[in-house]
Amino acid sequence: MRPFYFLLKISLNISFRLFYKRFLVLNKHKELFGSTIYVSNHPNSFMDPIMIGAMNRPIVHFMTRSDVFVWWLKPILWSAHMTPIYRQHDGGDMKGKNTDVFKKVNQSLKMGRNILIFGEGFTDDTPIRGLKPVKKGPIRMGFGALEAINWSKKIYISGIGISYSDRNTIGSEFVLDNGPKICLNDYKERYLENPNKVINEVTKLVEKDMQQCIVYVAKPTRYSLLEGIMQITRKGFNNANHDDHIPLIKRWEYAKKLGIWINENVTDESTEILALQKDLDAYFNLEKRMKVQDRFVIAKQHPELVSTWNNWLYLILMWPFALIGTIHGFIPYILSKKLTEKIMKRKVFWGSVKMMMAKIIGSIYNIPIIILITKWYLPHWSLGVLYYFITPVLWRLSYEYAHQFKEIQIKRKMKSVDLSKFVEKRAELAERIKQLIPVA
Repeated sequence: MRPFYFLLKISLNISFRLFYKRFLVLNKHKELFGSTIYVSNHPNSFMDPIMIGAMNRPIVHFMTRSDVFVWWLKPILWSAHMTPIYRQHDGGDMKGKNTDVFKKVNQSLKMGRNILIFGEGFTDDTPIRGLKPVKKGPIRMGFGALEAINWSKKIYISGIGISYSDRNTIGSEFVLDNGPKICLNDYKERYLENPNKVINEVTKLVEKDMQQCIVYVAKPTRYSLLEGIMQITRKGFNNANHDDHIPLIKRWEYAKKLGIWINENVTDESTEILALQKDLDAYFNLEKRMKVQDRFVIAKQHPELVSTWNNWLYLILMWPFALIGTIHGFIPYILSKKLTEKIMKRKVFWGSVKMMMAKIIGSIYNIPIIILITKWYLPHWSLGVLYYFITPVLWRLSYEYAHQFKEIQIKRKMKSVDLSKFVEKRAELAERIKQLIPVA
């Protein structure tokens, strides 16, 4: 493990605990080294590799698109265990370059290292609750490595699934689920007889494992049905509308079960359910246009959702820490936000890039501040070092402070809004869901 990778693994683990409200890592693989090719879905661009690297125990080497390997970034990317992979549209001698890359991969697997590759190939701009067809490259890479080392070592492949309640929102949730390991050596005889058939078979097997590791809806046209039902029942894996009293694991499992039911039961002939989906879409689109949050529609049944006492309590108790956090974090936050939104045209990159940029800018920005505070106010330099490492926590408190203040303003404003029509329509939708969806 290279030192920079180790530092990233430790520091990003802390960053994720500040960025996300809750998370789960399921079916953990315990081995640091295991000659395993991990194949993951790719719902959140740059966030996915750093999350797997930080939150999973196995040490991985990332297969990364070659266009990010500009000359000044190469040393950093190498230190972070990243290896370029060349695609057809990158131009040049793609085949020759990839041959050299695969030789390095073969050697890495022979030495017990793990490889991470994203089987879907790219991230969609629109959030999805599905999985694009998994490419054959990772499986072909595994068998190619076995041939290169004359089948002298066991090489495995394993699917990984990542599910986000919201890709770019601070305070959202994620679940990272690890699939079972498949030993490619077990397919040796069949592979030698018919390589293409075995590659196709194992690819489908890994794809199925990955589907079981995520909230999976087969048809993109049914994504909104899943989200709509989860928001009305408040039992599922939707960031805006869920019941916080239900444990994350149960909400994630509920969403998975609902996705499976939709895949098995909803067809183009399911007229009642398709009509329900259409009405759910219309209901939530109207809420969006009217700038109404669904929690206010159910305020009578759940008064705690619109109560302000907990918001006021936070403001009263946390203001000293929030003030200090603002000093340390406001400028890095604004700079990272503005720079990211100006440079990155695709919003799918915003969450991960903002987090990393704020981390870098904040680390540099706070050094002189901590030096001065240590010199003037602290009795020993070790306290200054400790203070430096808790500044991200203080910034997170200040961010939450601003959020709590906004919450009070929104709740006050919504008190005077007549939502009776929404209440009536929501009750009707809830009853139809109860009648039509047995697993809801």
